[in-house]
Amino acid sequence: MTRALGSWIGSAVAVAAAIISCNAALAHVTVQPADAPADSYAHLTFTVPHGCNGSATTALRIKLPEGILSAKPQMKTGWNVEIKSKKLETPAQGPHGNTITDVVDEVAWRGGPLPDSLYDTFGLVVRLPDQAGQNLYFSAVQECEQGVERWIEIPQAGQVLDGLHKPAPVVRLKAKR
Repeated sequence: MTRALGSWIGSAVAVAAAIISCNAALAHVTVQPADAPADSYAHLTFTVPHGCNGSATTALRIKLPEGILSAKPQMKTGWNVEIKSKKLETPAQGPHGNTITDVVDEVAWRGGPLPDSLYDTFGLVVRLPDQAGQNLYFSAVQECEQGVERWIEIPQAGQVLDGLHKPAPVVRLKAKR
């Protein structure tokens, strides 16, 4: 009986730890896929799993990292999309041979509202840079009816992403197959 009880307690502790780690992973704005081939197009999906301390989400702003030369946001019913561009200091060669002088700097979806008890996803199709082995951080600002959550922390050299309180969503660039 004692052995069975000990085994049951051990299993319960393992399940509780798994649930806690899943909840921690879902506690902030994330992006999928977490890994994508460098120098390719990718459909990135940003997930907003909750509001701001119980308040509904009314906007999500995503700041694009350097090196992304093309970005197209998903249109969502009930949300308006704002695209802010910036001029490149030096024009870049695009994937189809065209010269690029302006790129998307930030995309914002405004509307909803998205209740705290529900989640939603926001999509971007982007052209990823040819930088295999690099991490691309997409700073995300979640605005709510009451409050703001800033998922903008980027690890410093030697710091682990798991140690950050409000980490920016990240995509790791891998070598093309």
